[in-house]
Amino acid sequence: MLEEQAYDASQIQVLEGLEAVRKRPGMYIGSTGPQGLHHLVWEIVDNSIDEALAGFATEINVVIEQDNSVTVTDNGRGIPVGIQEKTGRPAVETVFTILHAGGKFGGGGYKVSGGLHGVGSSVVNALSERLTVKVHVDGKIHFQEFNRGKVVDDLEIIGETTHRGTVVNFKPDPEIFTESTVFEYDKLATRIRELAFLNRGLKISIEDTRVEPKLYEEFHYEGGIKSYVEFLNASKEVLFEEPIYTEGEQQGIAVEVSIQYTEGYHTNLLSFANNIHTYEGGTHEFGFRTALTRVINDYARRQKLLKENDDNLSGDDVREGMTAVVSIKHPEPQFEGQTKTKLGNSEVRTVTDRIFSDTFNKFLLENPDVARKVVEKGILASKARLAAKRAREVTRRKGALEISNLPGKLADCSSRDPERCELFIVEGDSAGGSAKQGRDREIQAILPIRGKILNVEKATMDKILANQEIRSLFTAMGTGFGEDFDVEKARYHKLIIMTDADVDGAHIRTLLLTLFYRYMRPIVEAGYVYIAQPPLYGVKQGKNISYVQPGKDAEDRLATTIANLPATPKPSVQRYKGLGEMDDHQLWDTTMDPERRSLLRVSVDDAIKADAVFEMLMGDKVEPRRDFIEANAHYVKNLDI
Repeated sequence: MLEEQAYDASQIQVLEGLEAVRKRPGMYIGSTGPQGLHHLVWEIVDNSIDEALAGFATEINVVIEQDNSVTVTDNGRGIPVGIQEKTGRPAVETVFTILHAGGKFGGGGYKVSGGLHGVGSSVVNALSERLTVKVHVDGKIHFQEFNRGKVVDDLEIIGETTHRGTVVNFKPDPEIFTESTVFEYDKLATRIRELAFLNRGLKISIEDTRVEPKLYEEFHYEGGIKSYVEFLNASKEVLFEEPIYTEGEQQGIAVEVSIQYTEGYHTNLLSFANNIHTYEGGTHEFGFRTALTRVINDYARRQKLLKENDDNLSGDDVREGMTAVVSIKHPEPQFEGQTKTKLGNSEVRTVTDRIFSDTFNKFLLENPDVARKVVEKGILASKARLAAKRAREVTRRKGALEISNLPGKLADCSSRDPERCELFIVEGDSAGGSAKQGRDREIQAILPIRGKILNVEKATMDKILANQEIRSLFTAMGTGFGEDFDVEKARYHKLIIMTDADVDGAHIRTLLLTLFYRYMRPIVEAGYVYIAQPPLYGVKQGKNISYVQPGKDAEDRLATTIANLPATPKPSVQRYKGLGEMDDHQLWDTTMDPERRSLLRVSVDDAIKADAVFEMLMGDKVEPRRDFIEANAHYVKNLDI
């Protein structure tokens, strides 16, 4: 049991006021779109997490209320309610009305804080139509209400309690969040699960009362980031059953690392600093990578698994098939990079290296069979890397002209403005012919592909580069591939997958999306990838024809279309099973005309979920795929066999 630490009004430090938040909200929460809206929740949850990091909170509950407000409850010490010396107002009021006021600025309230900017409570208050706070402390319930950041009534005692902790309810202001004030349950649940993994033993729940029956999930992982690695690898074949785990603390910096290798070829490395996902990496990630590469090479040399004249394995070689989570807690984190999610503290590199390398080296020595598998996997990766390098060099020598003459010949557009140009990837020569005839030749390029491309989820880079269809696609895009990939060189800012509306078409689309996600992810993240929506039905009456687009209610819309037509002449219905069944005019009118077509943009809002889905759908493990099919089979109304 931790000794109760003093936490009172004297620890609340005031830095500056709150005037600019409503005027320039983007400066504080990034945007006023969906991302900024959900950021409000994390600012409040982070305060509760800080209580957990300090050792005083064990449970956090997040509830989306029926009015689309959010309530966050914790069982921590409760925000101090005494008078704050500088403001002469209750400390809890100061926290919610003064920017940069809190226990995280040297007042001794927290040793480690999870908040990125330390502006949480006051900014959420300023951007909320209404916010209330209840503090359960010393047997009393203290209550205060705010309206768009301003105090409605003074702090008052409204009852007695046997509990302790803080309850914050806020409703986002539609004057600020003009796009939407509706919270997405899945987005919140994903991050809450992540926070539970990163804070071992902490119980976090989320409830959505807007639907019936109510949605409720509770996350609690005694294994912490070790459980996280197991979760990430749930649908993958692993080299060894139990993930390696290490933890330690040096110079006031706590480090946790967990690692497990899979039979696959993709690296999944997630790093965090004070619970913040450091997407751009940083010194903790660099220290881990350095230690991993050095320890594996040293072991391979000592055990004669690498010959005397062999080169050392590269970082990419030893990370192939690896899933790892690196999490550090630092009392004074320094973030840098474009999105402020890159850790910059130089001392963290050495600390992470030292703590991880000691444990990992011991693990390899104590588990020689596993160690040999890890080294042999790295050696195979090294051979594939050298083969891929030779393939790239051959490709560069051949040049784009020879590659474009391969099956799936590119019909390019005349414009050289990437922002206007579109590349349609079309299934089959028949549809490719119609697309070439019907397109706008100035801005639309056509690349037909024959059959199903290689499943890159199960292939090494050298095998991928040996596939002519994939090489044609890489060359047409102009981005290069592998180490040479550069999204800035993309020749088209719309890459449109146009496949048949049947099972084979869906399979080809999934194979292409797997390729883009694994080896061209920057173009997905840039929003360049789209899926065309060719019609399912054509309803013809005389010389007139109406089209029914795909969607959950396609059958109902077809019936409505037929019902709205005159009885004579009798309308005929055609079910389009393939793009080749439409002539060039029909394909242009329904699927390619920018003025009338419907496109779905592919995004990667949740890369972890996307990684799991592609592994489940396209990987070696059969059971998760079978479970998915059985769970979703009832959604399929019409299956073409």
